[in-house]
Parts: sequence; structure tokens; C-alpha cells
Amino acid sequence: MEDLTEAELRSLAGARSFERGLGYVDAVSGIEIGDDWIRASVHGTERYEAELTLGGRRGPTGRCDCPYGQEGNFCKHLVALGLTVLAQEADLPRQRESARNRARGLDAWLSGLSRDELLSAVREEIAEDRQLRRRLELRAASAQGDLAGIRSRIRELLDIGPYAQYGHVEYADARAYADQAGQVVSAVRSLSASGRAADAMTLAREAIGLLAGQFDSVDDSDGWLGQVGADLADAHHDACRAARPDPEELAHWLVTHALDDAADLTDIDPLDYEDLLGEGGMAALRRYAVDAWQAHRTGWAEKDLVQRLAKSGRDVDTVIAVHAADLAPSGHTHLLIARELDAASRSDEALEWAERGIRDVDDLTTVDTALVDYLADRHAREDRLPAAAALRRDHFAARRTLLAYRRLRAAARAVDRWQTERAAALDLLRADAEQRTAHGAPVLVDVLLDDGDGAAAWRAAGDFGAYDHQWLALADQSRATRPSDALAVYQRLAAPLTRQVGNDVYEQLVSLLLSIRDCHRHLESPDEFAAYVTELRSALKRKRNLMRLMDEHGL
Repeated sequence: MEDLTEAELRSLAGARSFERGLGYVDAVSGIEIGDDWIRASVHGTERYEAELTLGGRRGPTGRCDCPYGQEGNFCKHLVALGLTVLAQEADLPRQRESARNRARGLDAWLSGLSRDELLSAVREEIAEDRQLRRRLELRAASAQGDLAGIRSRIRELLDIGPYAQYGHVEYADARAYADQAGQVVSAVRSLSASGRAADAMTLAREAIGLLAGQFDSVDDSDGWLGQVGADLADAHHDACRAARPDPEELAHWLVTHALDDAADLTDIDPLDYEDLLGEGGMAALRRYAVDAWQAHRTGWAEKDLVQRLAKSGRDVDTVIAVHAADLAPSGHTHLLIARELDAASRSDEALEWAERGIRDVDDLTTVDTALVDYLADRHAREDRLPAAAALRRDHFAARRTLLAYRRLRAAARAVDRWQTERAAALDLLRADAEQRTAHGAPVLVDVLLDDGDGAAAWRAAGDFGAYDHQWLALADQSRATRPSDALAVYQRLAAPLTRQVGNDVYEQLVSLLLSIRDCHRHLESPDEFAAYVTELRSALKRKRNLMRLMDEHGL
């Protein structure tokens, strides 16, 4: 076991999984040992099967059927198994040899049985083990070419009845049902391997449909049934690769499946079959997808499928047709079309769609801002600066926000009209503020602050009001020039914080105290600040973390 150490386990699992694995060592049972592998069950909230492979070129590896292990991670259950193996390291050679002897003994016993004795032993096991019986029945039907028999066994395997209470498979039974359903995958693959790929393909499709019909009745929180669905999809793809079905028929099934609820179970992507479909099949695939979309133009799945297939074939006109059939009133769809046309080097058409998007919007307050940005940027790049400024002006007039103001400022400066545009924009904002609209005064204060016009911002805040964060920004911006005004703001904001607790509150309060100290420095009134702090410390002395923080900042 020179290739497995505690340090190796920690490296493979990471510190967190390793530490958690320490608590599962006593949960390891049923250890089986082979020449280069060790398996065991690990019991926690569920029973999981873990397997370590030793002596490989890459060093120790492991797999576990817990959700974390299924993602390819070296989980806590593998750590627990590894630590158990290390604890039994001295006895490992004996256990390994004992396992070999048992295997040889079983093989020798089976080899020594007569045909009738062997059949009797198998029949006894079948009578005791229903799962074994079903697996062997499936193998028998496959060997005999009994398609009806295989189909019947598959239906039995996918029946939730034996596991369901009140028509639903609970979480505790989902794993067992998924294990049974997984036998269908083996049956499909066995058919393919025996040269009957066409039958395997047909049964895979039927099984996918049956399993999808049961999916909503199973608590698949751990994803076991989803994995069976993915495995069935892989088995279907492999069967198609071997059977080489008619491309037209395959295309029709792929589109039908992609638009069916079963698609959520298997996640089959029709584009993965491109090499099997060929040019004719891909053309049929797109045709069937377009037909489905035309029959249900508002269906999300139909639209998505048509667009993906069209893009794969560089069929921009079809992509545009799908978008154009369901134009969003915000102009967002016009923007998507413009971007598709740009990608196809059809920039003139892209511009037309973007401009149409602005025209089609009934109210610019609802327009997609990204469409405005796209069109304004196009105007600017193509030296239509007045048009860009006009668009930004109209958008700001409809949506008076700080962002729209900034965009207008940049566009107006580019045509040397900012002073005129600014005056008009501020008139609009002042009118909003006077009418006490929801965002009138705050936006006015924000844009004046953003312009660096502190004096006007103070006046607006005083006349129309402002939020606390805006008052704080005003005070921070003008501490040196208006220390008295700033001081009043800081003291007002500090007052409620003195009645609250918590380290975040203390940090805010100390920040305000530092600003208050700076104001007093500008006012040349350090004694007033000293008295203020002394009174504050006396009142808040029980708040030890605050006192410590004030000490750190010399307050």
C-alpha cells in the first residue's frame, strides 16, 4: 500500500472532504478486496457504494455513487474507505489472498456442477432474487430475438408500482427504482452489441418515453433517474450510429423528441446527430423544426430549436424570421435581430432594424436601454454625432435617470452642445422636483453631484429634499469649502447610530466621527470636537468594540 497514504487521501479529497471523512470511518462495512481495487458500503443518511482503485499509473483513484462523487469528486466516503484500508494495511495481503481463494473456490464449485445441478442452483437464486430473475429474463429475450418479450420486460422494469406509495416514489425508494430502470440501458446496449442496433434504437426511444412518463412521479433529488435518462440517450445515439437509420425519419424523431417533455430527461441535442444525418437529414431537421414553430409560434422550445438549427446552418434569415414573428414591445427583439445581422456582416439591415425598434416603441420610457445604446453607438461610430445626441436627448426626456443623463452629457459634448442640453435637462428635473414626483428631487441632486456642481446640489437638496446617502455625498464633497454645513449633516447621521449596536454600525459611526473631526479642523474648533467625543464616550462606554475602534483611530 505504498501508493496510499493519509497525506495522499488529503490531497485527493481536499481539506474539507478529508475532515468530514474522518467522521465516517465507523460507517464503512462490507469490504470487498480485489487485486487492485477495494469496495465497501458507507452508511450515512443513505447507503453509498465506494470503490478505490490502487496501483494505477496515475496513483490511487476512487469513485462513489453519492451525488458529490457522481460529479467526479473524491468524496468523504472514499476518504473513510481509504482510512479504513490504511488501518487494516497489515492484514490487507491476507484479505486479498482470501478473496482470491473464495473466487477460485466458487469458480471451481460451479465448474464441477453438472448441467442439471447448475440449472437447479440458478433457479433457486431466481426464485429468491426478483432483480436477478428480471435481468436473466431480459437476457433470454435478447438472445432469442424476442422483441415483444424484451419490450414487455422493459415495461416491467420501468413500472413504478412496486416502489410507489400513493402513486409516487418517495426519496428513500428512488435509488432502488433507478437501479432497476438502469437495467434497461444494459438491455439496449446488449441488443446493439448482438447486431440488432435497429431494434435497440427503437426500444431506446420507447424506454425514453416510458421513463419520461414516470419522471414526475419520482423524487429524484439525487439525480439517479436523470442519470438513467442520460445513459439511455447515449445508448440511443450509439444504436443510431450502428444502425444508420433513414436520415429523414431520424430528423423527424429528433425534432419531435426535442419538443416533448422527455427532452428534459435526456437532454438530447439534435445537433449531436449531424454526422449521422448528413446534409439531407440536416435539411429535413430544419424543415421539421420550422414546421413545428409555424404551428406554435409563441412556444419557447420551438423558437429555441429553430434558432439554434438556423444558426448552425448560418441561416440568418430564418433566425430573423423567428424573432420578427414575436417582437417585444420594448424593442429588445429588434436589438437581437440587429446583432444577428451584424454578425452576418449585414450592417445596413442591422441599422434599419435598430431604428425600427425605436420607432415601434410607443413610449420611450419602456424602451430597452441596450437598444438605445446600440443605435447611439452606431451613429457615433459612423460620424452621425448629432443623431446620437438627439437620440440621447429623447431617451433622457422619457427616462430621467442618472445613467441617461450621463449618456446625454457624453453625446452632447461630442457635438459641443452640452451647455444648452444641460440647461434643458436640468429644467426638466427641476420641474419634476417641484411636482414632487417619486424620483424628481433625488435624480436632480444626483446629476448635480455627478457634474461636480456642489453649490447647486446643496440648493436642490435644501429646496426639494434628498436621501441620507446624498446628504453624505454632499458633505464629503464640500467638507473643506462648507465645513459648517457638512458638520450638521455628519452629526445628524451619527445620532441614530449611537443608539444601535453591531460592528458594522460601529464602523459607520467611527467613519462619521473622523469626518466630524475634519470639519472642526477646518472650523478651527478642536475643543468643541473634544467635548463632543468625551460626551459620546461617556454615554457609550459599555460598547467595548466601539471604544476599541475609536481608540484605534485616535478618537
